[in-house]
Amino acid sequence: MSLPARLLDVIEGDILPLTREGVARGNKVFGAAVLRRDELSLVLAETNNETECPLWHGEVHCLKRLHEKRLADPANQVFLSTHEPCSMCASALAWAGFDTIWFLFSHEDSRDAFAIPHDLRILQEVFGGHYHRRNAFWTATPIRDLIAQDPDRAALQDQDARIRAAYDDLSRAYQSGKSGNAIPLN
Repeated sequence: MSLPARLLDVIEGDILPLTREGVARGNKVFGAAVLRRDELSLVLAETNNETECPLWHGEVHCLKRLHEKRLADPANQVFLSTHEPCSMCASALAWAGFDTIWFLFSHEDSRDAFAIPHDLRILQEVFGGHYHRRNAFWTATPIRDLIAQDPDRAALQDQDARIRAAYDDLSRAYQSGKSGNAIPLN
């Protein structure tokens, strides 16, 4: 199985079901997983849990749970995020020791498709713009870049479209119910 195929399978089969449950509880549509670097087997999948604590973005909540379960081994693990990590999550990943990050939706997708502009707004207001996807701490790669290079890209593009449609549905559900939750940056 190719790398992008495995990443899409984890999003669709492991993260997406958790995200459905999270959105039903009033949380945003962000989720994440940790995979073993060598075989890409799943270590842990999690989703956003901001209704419990506004810091529990999908990535940070995943890191929290990883450490609670004593599963953290970033030298032998890679990180998968449904959405490009925000500045807080990107910093948390650096502090946690992860050097490889893959993501499905970009910051622009979060703003435009999900009506959640906070990532780009914070990057602009606090840091003056975007972060570097390749830096001294980690490399963050869009899954779309991996799909574009894969010989089986047509099938992967179909799976990508199916996942994006599921997230569009979840986004509509979140947006229609977000006024009832206490998340500071809805």
